[in-house]
Amino acid sequence: MSDFWVFGYGSLMWNPGFDHEDGKPALLRGAHRSLCVYSWVHRGTQEKPGLVFGLDRGGACRGMAYKVSSESRNKTIEYLRAREQVTMVYLESWRKITLQTGETVEALTYVVDRKHAQYAGALPLTDQLDIVLEAVGQSGRNPEYVLNTAAHLSELGIKDHNVSWLASRLNG
Repeated sequence: MSDFWVFGYGSLMWNPGFDHEDGKPALLRGAHRSLCVYSWVHRGTQEKPGLVFGLDRGGACRGMAYKVSSESRNKTIEYLRAREQVTMVYLESWRKITLQTGETVEALTYVVDRKHAQYAGALPLTDQLDIVLEAVGQSGRNPEYVLNTAAHLSELGIKDHNVSWLASRLNG
């Protein structure tokens, strides 16, 4: 076994929750960040779902890559599966990412399963806002999740028009 990378594009950017040796901004091509997953656990319930980010096909996504030591491999993957795969809405996938240094590495990613009942698709921003404003789950209020993600994108100098639009309305 060897060291490996994990790509974070939502809460994994600001709350990875696992030990890592290094963290670097990174780019994933072929998928984009989208508030396209109905959250039935962490930021909503099945009766009143929230919305969380997924990697949806097409485009590109800037986020954070975390290097995990080989000694922590099994523990980290077990943790990520328990966190990200509660309802199996994501497909665990190894994808090539480009680190800010220019190096290309393979990273563990969680890509939305478009066939899953929780896949919301590309909802209009106003609908996303309405859902986020009302939702609360085991991990807290849905607006906090979107605002934390927006703040960390800003810290990293990553521009995401949709996240910025939502954050400006959630803050106001």
